[in-house]
Order: sequence, then C-alpha cells, then structure tokens
Amino acid sequence: MAKPTIEYVCQSCGARASKELGRCPVCGQWGTYMEEIRQKETPSKLAHIAPAQSKPFRLEEIETTAEMRIDTNSAEFNRVLGGGLVPGSLVLLGGEPGIGKSTLALQVAMKLGNLRCLYASGEESVKQLKLRANRLEGHPDNLYILSETDLDHILQHIENLKPDIVILDSIQTISVEQIESTAGSISQVRECASRLLKFAKETNIPFIIIGHINKEGNIAGPKVLEHIVDTVLQFEGDQHYMYRILRSQKNRFGSTSELGIFEMRQDGLREVLNPSELLLSQNHEGLSGIAIASAVEGIRPFLIEVQALVSTAAYGVPQRSSTGFDLRRLNMLLAVLEKRVGFRLPQKDVFLNIAGGLKVNDPAIDLAVLAAILSSNTDYALESNICLTGEVGLAGEIRPVNRIEQRIMEAEKLGFKKIIIPDGQSLSRTNYKIQVLPVRKVQDAFRLIIQK
Repeated sequence: MAKPTIEYVCQSCGARASKELGRCPVCGQWGTYMEEIRQKETPSKLAHIAPAQSKPFRLEEIETTAEMRIDTNSAEFNRVLGGGLVPGSLVLLGGEPGIGKSTLALQVAMKLGNLRCLYASGEESVKQLKLRANRLEGHPDNLYILSETDLDHILQHIENLKPDIVILDSIQTISVEQIESTAGSISQVRECASRLLKFAKETNIPFIIIGHINKEGNIAGPKVLEHIVDTVLQFEGDQHYMYRILRSQKNRFGSTSELGIFEMRQDGLREVLNPSELLLSQNHEGLSGIAIASAVEGIRPFLIEVQALVSTAAYGVPQRSSTGFDLRRLNMLLAVLEKRVGFRLPQKDVFLNIAGGLKVNDPAIDLAVLAAILSSNTDYALESNICLTGEVGLAGEIRPVNRIEQRIMEAEKLGFKKIIIPDGQSLSRTNYKIQVLPVRKVQDAFRLIIQK
C-alpha cells in the first residue's frame, strides 16, 4: 500500500483538487471543498486476477418469472413503489429536514405485520425512537431498533437477525473505518452505497435508505448514489401545511408517474385516498378570486382550489407573487390576458396561491389561474359548481390536455355540474352526468363563467 495522500473534494459535485479552493470550478459552488485522506492502492497485475465466478447467458436461455413484491400495508407507499417492495432492491427516500421522512419510514416499519424489520438509525437513540413509536401508537412485535453508525457493525447485525426489510436512517450518518474522511462526505457515501448494493443483491433483502438533501433540493452526496439505488423517492411539502406528497423520481421496477398524498397529523402520517375532498374548501360561496381546477399529478386526477388576489399597486412597480405555481408561467399568463383578452393589469398587484400548500406543475390549470385572476379583478364570484381544465397558449387558445376523461369523472364524482374543457378533445363517451363545455379561446371560457 502506498502512503496516504490528502486531497480536497467538492461536496456538491465530487470534483477533486490538490489544494483547497474557495469556489469549485466545476459546479460553481462556494465553500464546498473538504479535506479527505485517500489511500492509493498499487495496481494489481492480470496474472493475479481470480477467475470470474459468473458467466454470460444468451437472452433466450434466461428464464423470467413474475417478481414477487413485499406488501408494506400502505396503499400510498405501494402505489409510488409500483405495487410494493422488490426483494433485494435499494429505495432512497429524500426530503427536506423535518418534512417527515423518518416518520414515514417508521410507520412503514410498524405496518409490516408478520415481516421482521430492522430499523437502523444513526441520528437517534433507541429511546428517542421508542418515544416516536409511542406517539404513532404502534407496538409491533417484529420491529427491531438499532442505533449504530458503523456500516460493518450494521451488516453484522443484519446477518445475525436475518430481517425481511432493513430501514437505514440515514446514509449521511454511517461510515466505514477504511476511509478516513467523516461521515456524509463524498467518499463515505459512495463506499457505503456500493457495499449496501452488493449486500442487498447477495442476501435478497430490500433496503429503504433515508437521504438528506442540499440547499438546492437535490439528494446530498455524489450523483452516483442516485444511480446505484433502484428507486429514488422524494418526500415534499410545506412544513406549515398538513399535506405531504411522495413522488417517484426513478423506479427500475415501476412507473415514475405515480404519486402518493399524506396528511401530517399529531399521531403521524395519514394516507389521503381521496385528496380532492380535502383540498377543496366548502365555504367559498360568494367569494371572488377562487376557481376550481381539475389537475393530474402523475396519473392521479384531483381537484384543487386556485386562489388569486388582484389589488391596486401601493408602490410604483406592481408585485407578482405565486405560491405553489411557477412564477414565470404566471407572468406569461398575465401577458396573454393583456394581449389576447384585453384586460390590462399594469398597475395591479397579482398574488396567486394553490390551496393546501401543494406545488402543481400540471399546465392544465392555466385556465383556472386566469379565471381566478379575472374573478378577483372584477370582484365577481364564480359559480361554485363549475371547474376548469385546459392549457393556455401564447395566442390565447385553449390547448388539449392529457387524461381528460379522468378529469371529467373526478369532477363528476365530487358533484360538480359543469366542467370547461379544451375544444377538440376526443371523448370515448358523451353521456356524462356533468355538463361538458368545450371552448377554443380564453374569451369563450370567460363568457361562460362570467354572466352578468
């Protein structure tokens, strides 16, 4: 073994340098270089390489069977995973601090029933985890708690206990002794993830790994961590609101378009099976600036409440503020409203909010956003039994949206009487109980919703 050398590694992108740099020349971040000790190994010769234990197969020789999944007894968690946990898989769960990652993982562990689960935590003691379990009101017999930060010790406990599922909280707190750098560094995270991958594939035990995120909202550590794992889940939401969304950013065994919704309560997270009924307020009758949009996140339709407030600008430059909606898209829609429809708002402040603290990326709520802004500007309350869906183009046209029939059926199920959709959408049936109103332009939609 050669003499250890000291190098500096960027904790954001993994770039290496021989000296500490203030600004990373690769990713442009400041103050991200940290000192690490690297052990250089002498290259081995080909004559000393052991013969390979595996052999290649022709594609026709490989037999395939239906992969058995492990039911986590959580409908929303299973939905995002694609039907349950695949044996031998690595699932990375990321999210902001305090959003509920550990609570979600502990609740999953407490609902496994007869399956044996090991919850290894490097952040909390066993007594702290016991207090959290008491708050969640669960006392499973097959849940084992371990407080450990050394990966070799954790793997040894797994071999002795032989659990069905392992939850590791978190990847940034564990380390191996062979690497001199601190836990959470680029080298430690890369080495720990590689060992966990090899161990999971050899023992066929699924791992749920909790990961921290950086200030940009990405998974902290090297990008290779997201490439190694089989599934990357993002747990997001506003801490000041009760709703949490579980999204799949990568899934080798299922679709990435699924979405799970949870409600944070005093006794833990509760699954929201019908989010439309909770996201819609029931007391907006006669209030202006409120429009109901039929949105789809992933492949799941639900109705959301879009709130807008338009007021006279108190200062010279009008304000444009948005919560839960892209601000740049809001400015584009305001330009369309002025150019194509003729409503000028140059001296007006415009505030937009998606009720419930959700962040919606579906462009089909454009029409509801414009309707809410127009309602607030004219101080005219829209009908409470009408909802809208449609993407707005730069020419003021209403563009078709995907999964239109699911949106219509969701509105029909919740008792709405009318729904405005883009003209030209192909529908497999026409006998809906809800009145379907197709429109081509923004002006046509405004004539339907505002009748003075």
